[in-house]
Amino acid sequence: MLVADELFFADPADFNDPLDSRPNVEGDLSSRQLEDILNHLIEKRTKAELTTAAKSLRYRGSKTIAHITHHSRKRALSLIDEVRYQASNPNCELEAPLHSLLTQCIEEELLRRYDKGVVSLASRATCPLMWSHYGDQHRGICAGYSVPDDTSADLFKITYGGSRNVKASDIAIMEQDSRARIRVDEAVLFRKARSWSYEREWRLIGKRGVQDSPLELEEVIFGIRCDLSLKYTIVKALENRSQPVRFYEMREQRGTFQLRKRVLDTSELKALFPRRSRISIDALNTLDLEDIGRQNQTE
Repeated sequence: MLVADELFFADPADFNDPLDSRPNVEGDLSSRQLEDILNHLIEKRTKAELTTAAKSLRYRGSKTIAHITHHSRKRALSLIDEVRYQASNPNCELEAPLHSLLTQCIEEELLRRYDKGVVSLASRATCPLMWSHYGDQHRGICAGYSVPDDTSADLFKITYGGSRNVKASDIAIMEQDSRARIRVDEAVLFRKARSWSYEREWRLIGKRGVQDSPLELEEVIFGIRCDLSLKYTIVKALENRSQPVRFYEMREQRGTFQLRKRVLDTSELKALFPRRSRISIDALNTLDLEDIGRQNQTE
């Protein structure tokens, strides 16, 4: 990640908190209105999937577009018919079965719509909990980045606390109403439980998987327990980078539970490494030979 200047955009479904990026849709509309929302979401998703497939096969033209549109509508209507059928089951124990099932399906479709990846960042490097939870108990590193102007629109600050609910009425108008879209976006990707607030998290949004970093690597900070050989390896690997990187190490503040960031003395590392373990043995062998030579001269 460091030498290739890449970042990994994770699937939110893999986050360690199962409540993170898992909003609950609040069905504040009638069943008929919920059907309209679900129909639109399914039709739009299916159309996007088929269009992508058609492009990969180099299918184009009015007939292809018409076929995609027809199939997308057919797929949406088929799924809604299936929901209606399930709701009519006399063994269904849900209260207001149709309304409840439509709300659940909208929730599932909403999450499918947010198919982006996330890079989780923090706004401070001296948080003891962050080093313990995410820095391999201070054996690891912290990479510090600056945010270029052309990337700032993809970076969002996390809100802590509040509700996981997102209103169906907001989902219905989110494509036309920017304020509704912000409320939905926040509920899906940018809100976490208050107990996570120590992280002071920001999220960079992009295509899932390993991508070229849109951020600028500025510094690398080594944990208190970070091995000297790892420090040397990273310093050496980045020493010829066209944009220089600063190196720091975490130190304790005596008498407190606070951490401080101190500039790393790279010259000391370069004096220690690369190390050759047999050099001491060679030195002893040389001394032994000298002793034998002196003894022979004495005799």
